[in-house]
Amino acid sequence: MKTEDKIKLFCKFFRYAFTTFLILFVALYISQATGYYEYTMHKKMTFTEDQIKKFEQDVKDGKEIDLKVYLDDTSKNYQNVTSKLGYAVSSKIEEFVEGSIENAFKILGNLIQE
Repeated sequence: MKTEDKIKLFCKFFRYAFTTFLILFVALYISQATGYYEYTMHKKMTFTEDQIKKFEQDVKDGKEIDLKVYLDDTSKNYQNVTSKLGYAVSSKIEEFVEGSIENAFKILGNLIQE
């Protein structure tokens, strides 16, 4: 294989890899920016409050109480190590980009003031 062909192959691979990572970043950033994580935490809090009310009502009614019934969350949790890592990476990238933009504007502001 010629070196020119190797370079073209490398460029094609790099372009597809970069495009894939860009799409993944944008998807994770959008999910973070729209508040998906906060929404899931709110759902957990609401579940806990509902279970407390159900427990209190069962105590008032004199029903037999089994704590496992109140603690079992039957909703499906799709969060895994990969999604947590993706969220952490997108948060760090967001901080970096935000800081870079702020610094760029500070530098531009200093240049304009001089």
